[in-house]
Amino acid sequence: MTISEEETIIIGWGLRDMAGELVDESVILEDEAEASQIYNKGFYGYPLSGGGLELDLLEASYLMECGRLEILQEGMAVEPSKMARMGAEAYEDFEIKFIVYRDLRQRGYVVKAHSGDFDFRVFPRGGTPTSTQTKYWVMAISERAVFDIGAFLEQLKKANRTRKDLLLAVVDEEGDITFYQATNSEPKGTDPGPGDSGSVGLLVEDRVLVFDEDHAKALFERGYFGKSLGQSLQLSLIETAFLLENDVIELRSAASGRKLSSKGFRRMASKMQPDFELRLNTYRDLRKKGLVVKTGFKYGCHFRVYERNPQKIHARYLVHAVPDGYQASWPEISRAVRLAHGVKKEILFGRVCEDKVDYLRLKRIRP
Repeated sequence: MTISEEETIIIGWGLRDMAGELVDESVILEDEAEASQIYNKGFYGYPLSGGGLELDLLEASYLMECGRLEILQEGMAVEPSKMARMGAEAYEDFEIKFIVYRDLRQRGYVVKAHSGDFDFRVFPRGGTPTSTQTKYWVMAISERAVFDIGAFLEQLKKANRTRKDLLLAVVDEEGDITFYQATNSEPKGTDPGPGDSGSVGLLVEDRVLVFDEDHAKALFERGYFGKSLGQSLQLSLIETAFLLENDVIELRSAASGRKLSSKGFRRMASKMQPDFELRLNTYRDLRKKGLVVKTGFKYGCHFRVYERNPQKIHARYLVHAVPDGYQASWPEISRAVRLAHGVKKEILFGRVCEDKVDYLRLKRIRP
């Protein structure tokens, strides 16, 4: 038995080539049977009273690209270039949105454009808009866009209120997409804190040394502060500030023997390191959560963070302290996330707003 070309098309799509009429910023299918086929095979568009179907420009462009739909305007075929121009006029970053829409559709998801705070609603595989809750809110983003932590934390609040996952789909200049799942993080550890050691630290330039062996041992074993140097202990500026404000140590200048107050030391440290207070706020918050905090310099961030004894486990988090209003380029963010993933850690951006720290976790995923 031979199969005609027309029958082959019917087998491939389930019906003959269909045509829709371009009307303003939509494509309308008036034929009830064709509209039903399009809607039921992928849930494209929005059913109209009377049996027709309205497609938005993203849906229509995708169906046209797949060869499943011909688009007409006043009886003449509409070229893809015209659809692209119309899309660019109707949508901000139409090309970026279309690339993300196409990718998600090709992964087997039902995708609907969203006119509110997010670009798309994505339903779980096998789900439908009529029977299933939305799985993801998706934001389509160009790699040239600005990463604004405040804006993303606000979007995350909205996603959390609706109990949906937030995906950031970042499109590079070659059209490849990296998906990041954005979540709030509340890291917690089991470290009991430094206790009361009565230690005396000597400030030597930008380091603090504790020479009393018993005090050095107590600080290191209860809180894992500092780095052992033989029988003494070297503390960082951040550690020293935290211990000072909690009355765990007394600090004196090695040069003059003068006692330094917590406020005076922080003022001096801020001259050496302009973002000292920003880092200290984050360090303090992490320590209060029972976490052990060490420098993250070798990982290109502010802190590496352990849930308990760093001699027995690997750090779980890399934390970068950022101010309220922090903005960065997406290549910078991509580098930080990629590095954390490569060393099997989670990257957290700690947004410091007054005395409160909000942690944004970004994780690369394949939806």
